[in-house]
Amino acid sequence: MIAPDSSAPAVDRPAAVAPPAGPAPVRLPVAVVMAVAAGLALLVAFPPYGWWPLAPVGVALLAAATHRRRLRAGAGLGFLTGLALFAPLLAWTNLHTGYLPWVLLSLLQAGYLALLGAASAWVSPLVDRLPVTWPAVTGVLWVGQEALRDRTPFGGFPWGRLAFGQDGSPLLRLAALGGAPLVTFAVALTGGLLVAALWWLLRAPRGAADGRWWVPAAGSAATAVLVLGGGLLVPVAAARAEQSVTVAIVQGNVPRLGLDFNAQRQAVLDNHVNATITLAEEVAAGTRPRPDLVVWPENSSDIDPLRNPGAGARISAAADAVGVPILVGAVLAGPGAGQVRNAGLLWHPNTGPDLAQLYIKRHPVPFAEYVPLRRIARMVSDQVDRVRADFVAGTSPGVLRTPAVVLGDVICFEVAYDGLVRDTVVGGAQLLVVQTNNATFDVAEARQQLAMVRLRAVEHGKPALMASTVGVSGFVSPDGRVSDATGFNTRAVVVRQLPLTEGRTLATRVGMLPEVLLAGLCVVALAGAAVLRRRAGARPG
Repeated sequence: MIAPDSSAPAVDRPAAVAPPAGPAPVRLPVAVVMAVAAGLALLVAFPPYGWWPLAPVGVALLAAATHRRRLRAGAGLGFLTGLALFAPLLAWTNLHTGYLPWVLLSLLQAGYLALLGAASAWVSPLVDRLPVTWPAVTGVLWVGQEALRDRTPFGGFPWGRLAFGQDGSPLLRLAALGGAPLVTFAVALTGGLLVAALWWLLRAPRGAADGRWWVPAAGSAATAVLVLGGGLLVPVAAARAEQSVTVAIVQGNVPRLGLDFNAQRQAVLDNHVNATITLAEEVAAGTRPRPDLVVWPENSSDIDPLRNPGAGARISAAADAVGVPILVGAVLAGPGAGQVRNAGLLWHPNTGPDLAQLYIKRHPVPFAEYVPLRRIARMVSDQVDRVRADFVAGTSPGVLRTPAVVLGDVICFEVAYDGLVRDTVVGGAQLLVVQTNNATFDVAEARQQLAMVRLRAVEHGKPALMASTVGVSGFVSPDGRVSDATGFNTRAVVVRQLPLTEGRTLATRVGMLPEVLLAGLCVVALAGAAVLRRRAGARPG
């Protein structure tokens, strides 16, 4: 499959410019199979499969497939990996909206893996000359690719980051040191160590004479094991039992899954009101602990309760019955004509809505909550007109102060964006809250989102929860463990006492610095490879 490189001439040549011994490029048909296998290995690392050890394997397969290839071939192989990963990973996007959004989004995300494949091929001269750099270069290329994908276009789409497939891995604890970028780097570094070990093994026939060819191979494999196990040494935030808050999550469910939930607005609101009143009855009977706060999910009131007296009265009835504030996920009209806002609104018993404790979603989803370039988008598909009113983005972090605890509220996909979550913790949040509506998706999407909540809890050393209309809802401790996870497409109410933590993790304090440094090293690696390529091109012969 891979033959030793015998192309080095026997003529005298300065040692500094002699090409290093090593395996030739993988034959293209084999490389194609490896690229597809890489995408599938990455896919099953994510929920609902959760086979996280296969993520480094997928990284290694792509690195090996693209090594010493032309840029165009490297890009094509990366694109195949991207399709094998993103098409099934994002299949939940076509359940109720048709195939076009799923196909376009999958192709777009695969394009970033194509750039990664081209970059991996580009740096081949660098890692050939300095094989010891191959693992680190692989790691920074992945971080650089994700940094670009997380921000472009229209604010990016971070779904499918390597870090989000490590919710059951020892590497998850690295999030407390450097957030998702450091976890991604560690996963890709491990994959780079695996491919480096294979590289040294295939180099054995040429280096076997000194009997030491196995040393770097064994060293690379051992280092990969140490990186994976090293995450267990990272301490997690310790909760203080004397500081705690009791929270109830109300998962009211919807009459029917799909986009039709928008036509069931009153029924969805009634479901959450009735479930909360039932909770109040159980509290009065002594069968449930009394919560300090009740959390409803995103879209629990798609009828604007600030403008619709009936909706407001229903929420007040629930709050008065349970006797504690309710964090309501509401759709609010305005501020302009044809505009709406996706909000988390604190609703108190007796006094009603607290407009001083109102969070407006800062990152509406393009083509789902608003349509950029609507006239052009309509030329592609008139389905964009399903979004009749554009959601307006908020400007302030979701720091909401309740009598019992300070909340860090983010809504739905916002949990995937590093800065949006960190802003709430820097603003004083003691409990991370993710309000979401999974009624238009499926259980795979919900579990992928819960994996992100787990990473955020570890990253910032705070307890967290996810409240969904249909599931999966649940609580997450600062070490990433999930408690009281609900089923999907069912009504549920869960109550739990959450110990709070003090202080900030290193990841919270340094913010974007790890990503900036790693992405900067990615640029350095690409530039270093350019220098080597230029020098090689200037040599005669």
